[in-house]
Amino acid sequence: MESNQTVKLQKIIDTFHLEVLCGPEDYASRIITTDDVNRPGLQLAGFFDYFDSKRLQVIGLVETSYLEKMTPEERRKSFDRLFDYDFPALIFSRNLEPYPECMEMAAKHNTIILRTHETTSAFMSTLIASLKGDLSPCITRHGVLVEVYGEGVLLLGESGVGKSETAIELVKRGHRLIADDAVEIRRSATGRLKGTSPELIRHYIELRGIGVVDVRRLFGMSAIKRETDIDMVINLEPWNDNTMYDRLGTENLYTSILDVQVPTLTIPVKPGRNLAIIIEVAAMNNRNKKMGYNAAQEFARQINEHFDQAMGGA
Repeated sequence: MESNQTVKLQKIIDTFHLEVLCGPEDYASRIITTDDVNRPGLQLAGFFDYFDSKRLQVIGLVETSYLEKMTPEERRKSFDRLFDYDFPALIFSRNLEPYPECMEMAAKHNTIILRTHETTSAFMSTLIASLKGDLSPCITRHGVLVEVYGEGVLLLGESGVGKSETAIELVKRGHRLIADDAVEIRRSATGRLKGTSPELIRHYIELRGIGVVDVRRLFGMSAIKRETDIDMVINLEPWNDNTMYDRLGTENLYTSILDVQVPTLTIPVKPGRNLAIIIEVAAMNNRNKKMGYNAAQEFARQINEHFDQAMGGA
């Protein structure tokens, strides 16, 4: 699937420790835009209908065995036709040795030839998973992302409402910071939202009156995490006496992020409220709901049973 995100070929080479056998000087900057990968067996036989030249191409034992039955001139023509399509790179798996005709035509067309020692199926599955992660839809939200009792909690609210102060209190209580101020959110192939921090501000948090602090150095490695699933959104807003806030929790509200519906709470902020404890309870309650127990619904059921019994005895 083509994405509006891109990934450079150099990242793929580094991630999978690929050996560069042939390619122009600027091979590292080649851009990949699709998470699909192709084995060009039909193309080596001359069938190019529906061939997607944006995909990485992988040759394994099956394709190599087919090429072995060709004459050198047939192999030369086959690779000449294939390399005429400007795809990102051709990767040989199983540490297979490319045929001389392949290298000859690659030099002619400036085609990038790479190699891995991994088996074809294992390499393709991990490559596709990696590409899906790198090319998945991504947005940046102003907020704070923390992990509380294993639940990824995205704190949203106006600037100065207390998001960072709440996050540092949660860190002191043993929870983990993922991102402060800017949260990069991606939708995975399974429909889950994953949040992380931009590299430049990772592990840092801004506290008004103190400035920027390094959470990793102040609280240790256990206080930070690179990324987490986003399980719920909590909107922090100044307390308004004229607003009716949910007292029972029977309403299920959601925020749509990248077309994924995330459970959402609104917590009013005023002096004297311990937001860290409230968020801890919210995270535990959200986990209870995912496991099938809803305290608000259970409470409402007991109230209804009580009134039904009272009316029946009247």
